[in-house]
Amino acid sequence: MKEKVDILKNVDWDNLTFSITPTRSMYLAYCENNEGWKAGQLEPYGDITISPSAGVLNYGQGVFEGLKAFHSVKNRIVLFRPDRNASRMHESAIRLCIPPVPEKMFMDAVIAVVHDNVDFVPQQKKGSLYIRPCIWGSGPVLGVKPAPSYTFIIYVSPVGPYFPGGLKCLSLKVTNLYHRAAPKGLGNVKAIGNYSAALYPHKLAKKHGFDEVIYVNAANENFIEEVGSANLFVLKDSCLKTPRLGGSILPGVTRDSVIQIAGEILGLEVQETDVTINDVLNADELFCSGTAAVITPIGKVSTDDESREIGGNRIGSLTREIYDILTGIQNESREDPFAWVQPVMGL
Repeated sequence: MKEKVDILKNVDWDNLTFSITPTRSMYLAYCENNEGWKAGQLEPYGDITISPSAGVLNYGQGVFEGLKAFHSVKNRIVLFRPDRNASRMHESAIRLCIPPVPEKMFMDAVIAVVHDNVDFVPQQKKGSLYIRPCIWGSGPVLGVKPAPSYTFIIYVSPVGPYFPGGLKCLSLKVTNLYHRAAPKGLGNVKAIGNYSAALYPHKLAKKHGFDEVIYVNAANENFIEEVGSANLFVLKDSCLKTPRLGGSILPGVTRDSVIQIAGEILGLEVQETDVTINDVLNADELFCSGTAAVITPIGKVSTDDESREIGGNRIGSLTREIYDILTGIQNESREDPFAWVQPVMGL
C-alpha cells in the first residue's frame, strides 16, 4: 500500500498536461536474430539499456503508436479502437523492415499494462491514460540495413489536453518551407523520423505566435496535407472534406472515426479528396483530429500573404458536436453504434 501511495502522491490530477508522469510498470518483449517474438513481461517503469550502435539510434528504424484508456461513466476502464492501432503498427513495421508484432500479442500487452497501472487512469473529465507502444531496432548494426534484433515496449502516462488550455481555437501557419513527408515516402506510417522532422518548423511557428503548422503536399504545394501531429478537416456549405490518403498522409484512427460520425450519425456529405489552401482559408469551420489532439478547432490560418479568421475565431457548432459525440462514445456516456469501445476491467 505504501508503494501505491508514494508512486501516486505527486500526480496533480486537476492540472494534467500532455507530458510524462512515471507509472508503475511497462511491458517489454524481444525478437532476437529474426527468430520471432518471445513472450514479453511487465517490468518496473524505468530506464533501459541499449547498444550505441542500435539500428533505431543510428538509422531511425523504429515505429510507434498512441492510444488511450478512459475511466467511463459506467465505472469501468475502456480502450478506444485498439484494433486499429494494432493493425497500423503491423503495417508500419513491415514498411521499416521490422518483424511485426502479432496483433493478439499487441492487444494482450496493452491490456496487461493498463491493468497493472489502472490507478493512473484519471477520473472522468480529468484526462486519460496515454498508451505508447514502440518497436525499435535495438540490435547493433553498422551500415544501412535492418537491425538483427528488436524490442517491443509499451509505457503509459496519465495525460491532460495535448494543446494547453483545453478546447480552444488554434492559430496555424501554412508553410511550404518544409514538407512533412513526400509521396511514396514514410508519411503514411507512424515512423519515428516523421516527427523529428516536424520539430524545427513547429519551433519557428511558435516563435511567431502560432500554435502549429499546416503542411502542404510535396508534389503539389497547392494542396494541404496535415497539421504537424494531426489530420485536418474542412467544413464548407455542409460538406466535410479531409485530404485523401495516399503515400504521405497518416491514416489516423480519430480521422476515420470523424468520417464515420459525420457521415453515419450526422448525415453529412464527407469527401476524402484534394484540399487546397484556398479551401482552408475559406472554410466555414476548420478542425484537426488525432488521438492526442482529439478534436481541436482552428480559428485562424495564415499564409505568407494573408491571415484569415475561420468562423469568427470561435468553436464551430459542427466541431463541437463531433467532439461531443466522439468523447461521449469514448467515455460511454452515449451509445456506441460502431462497437469501438473495448472494456478492459470494471472498478
